[in-house]
Amino acid sequence: MVILIIPSIGGYISYLTSVSVTQSISIENSVTQLQKSQEILERRMAEVEGFTRQLAVNQELNVLMNERDNDTNVYGIWRAMRNVLTFGQTNDFLQNYYIYLSNYNLILTPGSSYRPDHYYANFHYSGLSFEQWKKEVLDKTHRSDIKPLSAFVSRGFDTSVITYMQSLPLDSFNDSSPAVAVVIIDEKIIANLLSSLTERYGGWVHISDADGYTIVLQGSEEAKMRKMAEDTEFDKNKVSQFYEDDLVITTRSTTNGWVYRAGIPRYVLLKNANKIKEMSWLITGSTMLIGLIAGLFLAYRNSAPINRLLSVMKEQFGKEEGTTKNEFDFLSGNISDMLTKNKLLESELDRQLPLIRDAFLKRLIAGEFKSRDEILSAAKQGDISLQQGTGYVGILQISGYAGMDSVEILNELNASRLLLKQALAELDVNAVVTDSDSDKVVVLFFSTAEDNGMDHEVEGITCTIENLAQYVFGEYRITIQAGVGDRFASVTDVSLSFDQAKQALEYAVYMNKKGMVWNREVQTETTTYYYPLDSEQRLISTIRAGELEEAKRIVHAIIQQNMEQRELSIEMKHQLVGEMKGTFLKLLDQKAFTEYSFIENVKRRVIDIGSSEPLEAIQAEFYSIMEELCGLIASKKKDTHIQIVKQIKEYTAQMYTDSELTLYRVAEYVERPEKYISQLFKEVTGVNFSDHLVKVRMDQAEILLKESGFTVDEIAARVGYNSSHSFRRAFKRLIGVSPSSYRQSASE
Repeated sequence: MVILIIPSIGGYISYLTSVSVTQSISIENSVTQLQKSQEILERRMAEVEGFTRQLAVNQELNVLMNERDNDTNVYGIWRAMRNVLTFGQTNDFLQNYYIYLSNYNLILTPGSSYRPDHYYANFHYSGLSFEQWKKEVLDKTHRSDIKPLSAFVSRGFDTSVITYMQSLPLDSFNDSSPAVAVVIIDEKIIANLLSSLTERYGGWVHISDADGYTIVLQGSEEAKMRKMAEDTEFDKNKVSQFYEDDLVITTRSTTNGWVYRAGIPRYVLLKNANKIKEMSWLITGSTMLIGLIAGLFLAYRNSAPINRLLSVMKEQFGKEEGTTKNEFDFLSGNISDMLTKNKLLESELDRQLPLIRDAFLKRLIAGEFKSRDEILSAAKQGDISLQQGTGYVGILQISGYAGMDSVEILNELNASRLLLKQALAELDVNAVVTDSDSDKVVVLFFSTAEDNGMDHEVEGITCTIENLAQYVFGEYRITIQAGVGDRFASVTDVSLSFDQAKQALEYAVYMNKKGMVWNREVQTETTTYYYPLDSEQRLISTIRAGELEEAKRIVHAIIQQNMEQRELSIEMKHQLVGEMKGTFLKLLDQKAFTEYSFIENVKRRVIDIGSSEPLEAIQAEFYSIMEELCGLIASKKKDTHIQIVKQIKEYTAQMYTDSELTLYRVAEYVERPEKYISQLFKEVTGVNFSDHLVKVRMDQAEILLKESGFTVDEIAARVGYNSSHSFRRAFKRLIGVSPSSYRQSASE
């Protein structure tokens, strides 16, 4: 408002003296106006440069620029976009800018993120191909470079822009840089700063850079400006002079070398100067009033989110009565406290990570997990790579301590196990290790992508254990025996391979074999069948979870173990089949199945399975029964999922007017985890919940625009938007036109 008072005073003085010295005062005022426009423009350009310097020290953006991980840091990109979103609110030169991250090959804008080719499809220079644009703008190092006025296409609309380019970080001197900040300034925005000259005098304004390229041209033609510059009668160094029928005012910037020229028609100088005072007071007063109202409105709107944040934090953390701290101190203190507690939590989790890993491995070899997904989730929690999910289980036993259990012996065994683990690390063995008994260490050799078949894996494991045995004996005089199970084809079979490794080790100890023994080397002269309790429990849990393929794999492993590695008598075969039939009957008696009437028919099918039939036929019948049961579970799950999605849609239809409605609130309502709700809604409906919420709000907005007399701002609030700008942008993105245009077309 103070700045707006200055031209009103100048206008009043011009009014008093314009009668006698109209021409001289007009020249003086024109120079003043041009200089002021020059100062404002240079200050705006300096703010643009300052904006790029703020980006250079932005912590989130620096993290993204320096990342070299192949995985995209989605959360970091979201934070960086949110962090720089408010820059454009204080300078209209920053309404259209983007940041190119070369390591992600990604363009960030205040509203979204694009791949370069997607951005080019919507925003590009006319006559500049994608490859040229990428080479000259994205892949080139810039040091406050300015691209002169160029034709530009923005979402199908033609315009002209100048472009400010700065590479990040600021000290980038290579041919390429980690990031480039590009600010696209529309010619119309710059022309608005000079509108007082063109509108007031009906003249023209021309700005060119130090090389003579046009930056802004308003009120005239490029050919006329070129003709004037080439005319020898025109003195380029004079501040004011008449050229043809125009008074030409010229100033030159000392910072960037730009040349500012304004032309005022001769006849305008002789018009009645009385309008100067009236228009000055009218424009200044109305602009001050509008500016004051707009300022109060924006101050209220922009402070609302921080006030809500304060109220939430006060509800969560409380506020001591009698405190003299202001709101900023309260907010800063609580955020600092949360960060400190978060770091303590991270360090505690890191400290407990080895315990989590050891517990996971012990559960894995014991066969306590019910499904492959559960194993993968637990492995991720323990930061353990399962590679291809296949491999071998080996058990290393420290020899010479059988039957000894004194405190000294146990301490010595503890030390020996640590030495074994250290030796595995020193030999760079790609395996995970956990303790078994006091004198045993379990080693899981997971297959990698570089392994070339089973024979290569067996040879590698044999060589590794032999080298380990030689190393620990030579260094620590520790003698070990090893047993290795057969290859497990899935992580759910690790417990089976572990049992085989135990049998191989027991065989080696019993036969007094030194070194290592593979399970296939053990002479299987048993007449008993193989059907451990953990396999039965895992089979029941897998069928109840509806995982048909995993259940088939378990049954196949049991049949294969008894057919290929054991020589069962007829009686043992009958007992095995009877045990498996008993498992299915126990499963069918559980509550999950008893509510269905046809289960009695399934029971009858289980009972009718003949023990004298070939195991392949019995296996096929079990497969058929499992397909029917898992299909039943899948159908029940689908009905449950549909019901949950229906609840979500009904709740959204009721609460869409609440601006605080989020996926977290919906998850609370349906009493399910937030991540589960997100995946379930996407799986059932094919769209994200956020997109569904926007669609519901826009449908209601369409109805209000057609049938009500509410303003656009009122409709935005009624459909759950705090910001009318956000509502307009969302409406145009979904419907294709602005709310005002939609209302007009609907009324027509």
